[in-house]
Amino acid sequence: MEDEDIALNSVLGLELNRVFFAVRETANKQKIIEFAREVLQRERAKRIDSALPEGPAS
Repeated sequence: MEDEDIALNSVLGLELNRVFFAVRETANKQKIIEFAREVLQRERAKRIDSALPEGPAS
């Protein structure tokens, strides 16, 4: 599953890069950057939450 995540992230990164350079207006580029940051923060939070133990081991 981790290999699939890495592959998907690579494809998404390349697509984001393509869109970023296709956009001409600086304000729209800033919106793309902000959106990408929000997505990364949500994904990192999900990974941290899934890595935390559910509670004390019984």
